[in-house]
Amino acid sequence: MRNSRWLLLAALAVAGLAGCGGASRTEAQPEAAAAGGASPTALQANAQMAQGLKLDDPQDFEDARRGLIARPEGRILAADGRVLRDFADYQFEDGPAPDTVNPSLWRHARLNAQIGLFKVTDGIYQLRGFDIANITLIDGKTGWIVVDALTSRESAAAAMAFARQHLGNKPVSAVVFSHSHADHFGGALGVISAEEVAARKVPVVASIGFMEEATSENVLVGTGMARRSAYQFGKDLPHNARGNVDTGLGKDVVYGSIGILAPTVIISQPTQELVLDGVRFIFHNVPGAEAPAEMTFTLPERHAYGGAENLSQTMHNLLPIRGAKVRDAQRWAAYMQQALDQVADCEVYFGQHNWPVWGHDRIVELITKHRDVYQYTHDQTVRLINAGYTPYEIADKVKLPPSLSSYFGARGYYGDLRHNVKAVYQFYMGHYDGNPANLNPLPAAESSKHYVELMGGADKVVSAAQAAYGQGDYRWAAELLNHVVFAQADQAAAKELLARCYEQMGYMAESATWRNSYLLGAQELRNGPPKRGVDRSSMADMLGQTPVERFLEAMAASLDGPAADGKNLKINLVLTDTHESYVLWIENAVLHHRQAEPAADANATLTLTKPIFIKVMSGTAGLNDTLLSKDVSLKGSKLDLLSFLRLLDKAPGTFPIVTR
Repeated sequence: MRNSRWLLLAALAVAGLAGCGGASRTEAQPEAAAAGGASPTALQANAQMAQGLKLDDPQDFEDARRGLIARPEGRILAADGRVLRDFADYQFEDGPAPDTVNPSLWRHARLNAQIGLFKVTDGIYQLRGFDIANITLIDGKTGWIVVDALTSRESAAAAMAFARQHLGNKPVSAVVFSHSHADHFGGALGVISAEEVAARKVPVVASIGFMEEATSENVLVGTGMARRSAYQFGKDLPHNARGNVDTGLGKDVVYGSIGILAPTVIISQPTQELVLDGVRFIFHNVPGAEAPAEMTFTLPERHAYGGAENLSQTMHNLLPIRGAKVRDAQRWAAYMQQALDQVADCEVYFGQHNWPVWGHDRIVELITKHRDVYQYTHDQTVRLINAGYTPYEIADKVKLPPSLSSYFGARGYYGDLRHNVKAVYQFYMGHYDGNPANLNPLPAAESSKHYVELMGGADKVVSAAQAAYGQGDYRWAAELLNHVVFAQADQAAAKELLARCYEQMGYMAESATWRNSYLLGAQELRNGPPKRGVDRSSMADMLGQTPVERFLEAMAASLDGPAADGKNLKINLVLTDTHESYVLWIENAVLHHRQAEPAADANATLTLTKPIFIKVMSGTAGLNDTLLSKDVSLKGSKLDLLSFLRLLDKAPGTFPIVTR
């Protein structure tokens, strides 16, 4: 069995050759590459890709522009004046691909840059480019049935205002959430207020499990996932040909105020019919593929199919690089097979990302290609697992057949085949590759010190990496330099050369998420990690709808176990507005909770309202200040309560990713 540790031997060999012209090869790189431009290797790779694809096929551009009613101008602003979306940001995406962008990704980015209000078919409209996702408007008898709500209140409100400006000032008569990811529900309060939903009894429709999945992911691992999502979506990259050009699913995410509406109608059956404002929907539950809770639907009278996010104009992720629960490729393929029957009478497909497809035969082609991409990825990965290959070996071996790789609508602009292969491996086998050498490896920072020492010191490793960079072997150069950066975080030459490796790999990447990650990694090597992490105040509206149990689970997951060892603290938590009471206690360095009446032997009893509790737990209010509120009371030992809270880690979400 081959093992990645063989790289050490190769490193020693390269280090031994580093004095034989390695530096001169690096110096031979053109000035453009040294200054941040594309190297000859990147130029050649991009040129080869351009020759192998029919990038001038006009059909997708015709589809992406079809039905345009109006384009937005100007900016979307936050309440504090921050620019959340500037509609001029992507105007540079015109003409041939620049040297610093993969030509296939450039084509896809230009398609996603067709933003505005579009008519899909009679009675169906879409707002695209106001955020990473789409809002779909379906004309009902009395108002708009709104499918999905973007990421933020601000972007959703701007989109709805733009639609009313051009289509008329209709009320919202129903809201449908296609699935449990924040870019589809976070802007709900910009579509309609909770008060209006209650007063007018507006149905809010979602699939079974939606609320639990929507809130648990964001509360339990929200800090770590948000930090990594900045890489996936290129949050802090400039909008230009050397920075953020796209995300694959759409343009960039609008990081505004995130909220949610609790569903009033649950789709619980595999197939369930529902009439909303006079429009007949046939919903199909499809959990466990793109999202843990998701549903697609058909509109029989309008011969239309809403594919949610199981279908987009790109290969999707089986495991996003931001992190998530691993997705089931085989189940995803099975849902696509079911969809072929569900679209029997459909003449238009629309999704909650990218642009629609018209014509039954073309819809069938889209679904069939996606079905077979996921099934092929699954089957070939499993075949090679059973042949004894490791995940990284399989990722380099599996290639899609031409019948699939030539289809633009299933290429890896958002997901990536190599990453999806590793996800299938993890789904079945976990992260361990079976080699005992990798059963209990050293942490990266520790092993890197040994590697660098064994290779003769940082200078020799950098010299070897310079030779690899000069030959265009950026993957190997990056692997060498990563050891130096982890072993010696202040090694400026290694950090700069690694940043240049990441830039070149980013310029060649067809996946927007890989490009963003490489380029943001380069930026972080030069400028350091962000000064501020996730601003939890932006999620106040969503956290207010989150069950208390999710916060208590997150508290347990933030307990500093070693510090809690031997501590036996018990705290009563009483929420006066929701009439809930919980007992929290530490036992065996584990934080437990149960819903119960206050325990008589508790060290302290904290009585407060849920909004104040959320502020304390999210770090937007200090406990000492909170205790002065008239809505808060404390019985028992304040000292014990503070001791309890000090055992909870408060992760700022600014941890380094490319250095340690």
